[in-house]
Amino acid sequence: MKLPMLLCLILLYYFLSVVDGLKVLVCYPLPVKSLSILGQGVVRHLLEAGHEVTYMTVYPLKSPPTKNFRQIDISSNTALVAGDQMLSIEFILNNKLEKTPSRDIQLFGQEAARMTLNHENVIKLLEDPNEHFDVILTDLLESELYSGFAVVYQCPMVWVYSMGAHWQVLRLIDVATSPAYDPDYLSSNTNPLSFTERVDELWTRIQWQFFKTFFTQPEERRIYEAVFGPVLAKRGRTLPDYEDVIYNASLIFGNEHDAVRNRPCTPQNFKYIGGIHIEEPVKPLQKDLQDLIDNSKHGVIYFSMGSFLQSKTLPKKLIMELLQMFGEFKQTVIWKFEDNSLQDVPKNVHIVNWAPQPSILAHPNVKMFLTHGGLFSSIEAVHFGVPTIGIPVLFDQITNVNKAVLNGYALKVELSHNLAEDLKAAINVMLSDGRYTKKAKELSAIYHDRLTKPGLALAYWVEHVVRTRGALHLRSPALHVPLYQRLYLDLLAIILTTTSALVFLLRRMCQKRNGITYYGQKKSN
Repeated sequence: MKLPMLLCLILLYYFLSVVDGLKVLVCYPLPVKSLSILGQGVVRHLLEAGHEVTYMTVYPLKSPPTKNFRQIDISSNTALVAGDQMLSIEFILNNKLEKTPSRDIQLFGQEAARMTLNHENVIKLLEDPNEHFDVILTDLLESELYSGFAVVYQCPMVWVYSMGAHWQVLRLIDVATSPAYDPDYLSSNTNPLSFTERVDELWTRIQWQFFKTFFTQPEERRIYEAVFGPVLAKRGRTLPDYEDVIYNASLIFGNEHDAVRNRPCTPQNFKYIGGIHIEEPVKPLQKDLQDLIDNSKHGVIYFSMGSFLQSKTLPKKLIMELLQMFGEFKQTVIWKFEDNSLQDVPKNVHIVNWAPQPSILAHPNVKMFLTHGGLFSSIEAVHFGVPTIGIPVLFDQITNVNKAVLNGYALKVELSHNLAEDLKAAINVMLSDGRYTKKAKELSAIYHDRLTKPGLALAYWVEHVVRTRGALHLRSPALHVPLYQRLYLDLLAIILTTTSALVFLLRRMCQKRNGITYYGQKKSN
């Protein structure tokens, strides 16, 4: 090959490979604080990659970046959870709520989408004809209404899912996985499933699909047409069908990682980015916490029930029992507790209203993590190699804790009025058995043994989607094959029809023959 031709090819490759700073819309509309942590991680990595980010959020950043960044404040969405008794652990405990109905979560996601798309700041954005974006990244939880943004701006759509590879999201880009081995994200069942568990998972999926098909999705279609129809009409364009739009995503990012066992198969356009919210290196601890952990001769036990469910909503009697129980240990206990009114706190118990969790877990003196089992906390435990004791309450926490136990680095304690006694027994087991710490370190090594860190992977795949105009080459052909073809129902129909016809003909032939001859003579009537 001649040198000029080689140079031309190199230059051509360079210009096709490089993506200038993109204009990215990142949408995090749900009034769930932990989800906003994932959104902030997405924003941070896109900014570091040199892109311009518009961040639609319920929790605006108090100290936002000054370059290539703007916020669209939709904080009024918090009204959706204001005064919600489901946020009280005491209410959940007293009413023995064990599982959140999928119907309720569908309605929650739908109402959040309705509030977001009708927010004055969002309407202002949509009605500005000068606005444009190169790609849309938005949170995905039970509602696909935000896919309308990609229609307006005629750009690729990327979902960011706060959990792992579950059938509810995989169905948007591929064939939904089987309930025989892929439990629902709200389920307490773990693989391998028994017969009754398989039936339970199938029934759960049928219920979810029934309500989605006949109630949620028709209403979402109406919202989609009411919001995006007029916007496109002003731009001289016709609104595409809702069902075509929701299945047109280029990519889904899943907030999970390769160290987790029993993950279902995923198509090429599903990418794991678990741990993207964790800053590296972690921020240093403030001096009082740093000194406290450094000087804890027997190590530290860290306890947090997360940001969505808070320790202060535990029953008062149970709080006092937990304090008394923690006081019996020689280890220092750091408890994230959102109230300063606690009395008679033992000397070894340190109360913090807000804990810099990753910075605490990163300290080598932390012996274990007592957690509600939220996915962000679960990922952080694996990231830093800290064994956990899970106290699941609702949502996906039961699934996450069960997975952690299955992976060998966790113990599970049921939420009950006997929590203090049960938790004490679990802490003693974990302090005396080094296998949990060893397994946590092993999983952490697997977690970190990846070709690309999650933040860099996210930036690369977003750029790849834009570079390739929607990454059509990554999409699964199964999404466009009708169910009857995937199950070979047409072939089954042909076989049954042919078999029935042959049986019918054989019976007629036999009847006809029997009508003509009867023991060698013509049969008389």
